[in-house]
Amino acid sequence: MVLGMSIALTVRRLAPGAALAAAWVIAIVQMAAQVVPNPADVATFAVVYTAAAYGTSLTRWLSLASAVVAPAAITGYILFTQGIGELAMCVQFQYAYCASYVPDLAQRGAGWFVAFAFAYLLAWATGQLVRTRIRAGQSRAAMLAAEQEVAAEQERTRIARDMHDVVAHSLAVVVAQADGARYAARTDPAAAEEALGTIAATAREALGDVRVLLAQLRHRQEDAPQPTLNDLDPLLEQLRASGLQLVRDDRGDPLPLGTSQQIAVYRIVQESLTNALRHADTDREVRVRFSWSSHGLELAVVSFLPEVKSRTGMIPVATASTGHGIAGMTERAALGEAGCVPAPTRGASS
Repeated sequence: MVLGMSIALTVRRLAPGAALAAAWVIAIVQMAAQVVPNPADVATFAVVYTAAAYGTSLTRWLSLASAVVAPAAITGYILFTQGIGELAMCVQFQYAYCASYVPDLAQRGAGWFVAFAFAYLLAWATGQLVRTRIRAGQSRAAMLAAEQEVAAEQERTRIARDMHDVVAHSLAVVVAQADGARYAARTDPAAAEEALGTIAATAREALGDVRVLLAQLRHRQEDAPQPTLNDLDPLLEQLRASGLQLVRDDRGDPLPLGTSQQIAVYRIVQESLTNALRHADTDREVRVRFSWSSHGLELAVVSFLPEVKSRTGMIPVATASTGHGIAGMTERAALGEAGCVPAPTRGASS
């Protein structure tokens, strides 16, 4: 019996259900052989605890049933081995003694049942608390893993958005300058040379930005320097050199903006003007208006679509947007918490 209980105690963590079944088999054999309870039986408390803490759902409920049935079985076994024989003798020879012995035996049996039930249920409840703590730890670990995955996805989205802004803007400038250089090559070599210089500078700047973004994808490191409001004037000059007739209109007193807000404003202006360079009428004025108030900044970029003539009259060119520029600008304004909502730009697409 001691060997069997030792084996059940040893394998209880590896196989809680098997240990619980083994403990019951050993207990039944012990009661059938009328073996006197011994200290090895204390191992059943550890088996019940382990089954409640680490067993499957079925094993956990079987251990609860065991915690209720075992006290009744143990109490009945003790009454049978220690009390029934004495009760038979008192019934046979001492009727007066039985009148006081039977209530005393019943009282002792009730006390044994309560004591054993309390011990087994305490072991099961302790195992259940440990199980709850383990599940809570697993839930926290899963939540942290999910938060890390969300953060990584947000970072990938940010990098993809920056990549879109850099590539789309740079290619639009390069295409515009290349077209201008091609037409000016024969009549104005100086203008063509200037356009080629702008193309080279723009391409080098875009290449550097793309390398930084790719490095962020490969390595976990601090973000590269991001554009601020002070970088807007060079951006406007670059686009003016590409053929846009830009007019900047500032109204009100500027307010201090956070880093994320300045990045959002810069990227919105960059995307809007890139759209204007690609789709708007470059012979007409493009206005960039910054309206400052006590509530924040209202940004508007106004451009005009080119118009074509047909035999029936003027037909505006209006194609449905199939890109992600407008959605990206809206997302940047929301993430930057700048309160900057870009005014719809006619013909804006990306």
